[in-house]
Amino acid sequence: MERYRELLSQTDAEVYEALAGEERRQREGVELIPSENYTYPEVLVALGSILTNKYSEGYPGRRYYGGQEYTDVIENLARDRARELFRCEHANVQPLSGSPMNQAVYLAFMKPGDTILGMDLSHGGHLTHGAPVSHMGKIFNFVRYKTIPEEAGRIDFDDLRRVAMETRPKIVLCGYTSYPRDLEYADFKRVADEVGAITMADISHIGGLVAAGVMRNPFDFGFDIVTTTVHKSLRGPRAGMVMCRKEFKKEIDKSVFPGLQGGPHMNTIAGVAITLGKALQPDFREYGAKMLSNAKALAAGLMQRDGKLITGGTDNHMLVLDTVASYGIDGRVAEETLDRVSVTTNKQIVPDDPNPPLRPSGIRMGTPAATTRGMDEADMDRLAGWIHETLTRREDDAEVARIREEVESFCRGFPVPGIE
Repeated sequence: MERYRELLSQTDAEVYEALAGEERRQREGVELIPSENYTYPEVLVALGSILTNKYSEGYPGRRYYGGQEYTDVIENLARDRARELFRCEHANVQPLSGSPMNQAVYLAFMKPGDTILGMDLSHGGHLTHGAPVSHMGKIFNFVRYKTIPEEAGRIDFDDLRRVAMETRPKIVLCGYTSYPRDLEYADFKRVADEVGAITMADISHIGGLVAAGVMRNPFDFGFDIVTTTVHKSLRGPRAGMVMCRKEFKKEIDKSVFPGLQGGPHMNTIAGVAITLGKALQPDFREYGAKMLSNAKALAAGLMQRDGKLITGGTDNHMLVLDTVASYGIDGRVAEETLDRVSVTTNKQIVPDDPNPPLRPSGIRMGTPAATTRGMDEADMDRLAGWIHETLTRREDDAEVARIREEVESFCRGFPVPGIE
C-alpha cells in the first residue's frame, strides 16, 4: 500500500497533498460528528481492492455478467452475517448509501401521493424521511409526529396515533438523525397495526449499538423492515442495508435492483462483509457499551457546565446542544468556533427551531469516532471542558490558540485506525 501512496505523490501531487492534509486533520483533531467514524484497516484494503474492477449486476446465482464465483461468495457472506447479527430473515446489502436504501423501501411499496408517517425533521427526523427539498418529499405525502421537549424528548404517541388515524399512512417510519433517545418500537407497532401500515425503522445512526445489544432491536418487536447505514456506529464503509421479513424479500430486492440501482459496488460489499464479521465478535459488544457510556459522560460534562441539551441527556451515542440557550450563539458560529480548536461538530436544528437550517440553534455531537480511538469517560469530561471554554471565550484569540494546542496534543495520544 505504501508503494502506491508513493506512486500517487509522484503522479498527482495535488490529490496526494489533500489526502495527506486530511490525514493530519483526523490525527490531530477529535471527530464528534455522530455520523462519522474510523473504519477498520481491513475495510480500507477491501475498498482499494481489485473488486473495484468487477461489474456484478443482479444477485448471487443470478448475475447478468459472467465471472462471479468470488463476488457471489462475498455478497453471500455479507447477507448471512447481516441476518445473524440483526436476527432478520432477509438482508439486501447492495444499497450504495443511506438515501437510496430508504428510497428503495418507499418505491417498493408506495405509489406517488401515498402517505408515510415519519418524525418531524426539526425534532430529529432525517432528510431522507421526506424533507420538502428531497425528491421523495415531492413524490410522497409525508406527515409528521413530534416529541415533547419538556418531557425529555418523549415522543407524543397520543398525537402520533391521531395523525395516523386521520391520514392512514401506508408506512409508519421511525428513526432519526438527531434524537438522543431510544425508541419505543412496541408503541409504533401498535399504531401501525391499527391502521394497517407497514412498520419501518431506520436505525442508521444506532446500527452498531443495536448490533452490540445495548439498544433495542426493532425486529424483536415484530417490525417488517429495518434499514441501516454501515459507516456510522458499525464502523464500516459508506453503504446501506435493507433488512426485512421474508414476505417482503421479493419487493425489496426488485426495488434495489433493477428498480433503483445498477451494478453494486463489490469492493464496498466486501467491506460490509468484513464489518459485519467484526460486529459478530464479543469485543464489539464492549465497543458498543463504551460508545454509550462515553456519550453519557460527554452529556454530563456539558450539563455540569450549564450546557442545555435538548433532551436533558442521552440514551444513545449522540447529543444536541442548544447553543443559543447555552452561549447566545447560533449553531453555525458554534461549529466554526470549535473548528478553530480542532473539535469537529455539526450545526443542528432543535425542535421547532425558529432559525433557518444553515444558521440553526444548536450543534450535534457523538462518540463513535472518539471511542474507536480509545477515549474514555474521563476524556469525554475533558472534551466537555474544552468545548465550554472555547464557546465561552471565543473572542479571546490567545485562549482559543491555547485550547487548540491542548486538544491537538491530547489527540496525538490516540492512534487513528488506518493511519497509524
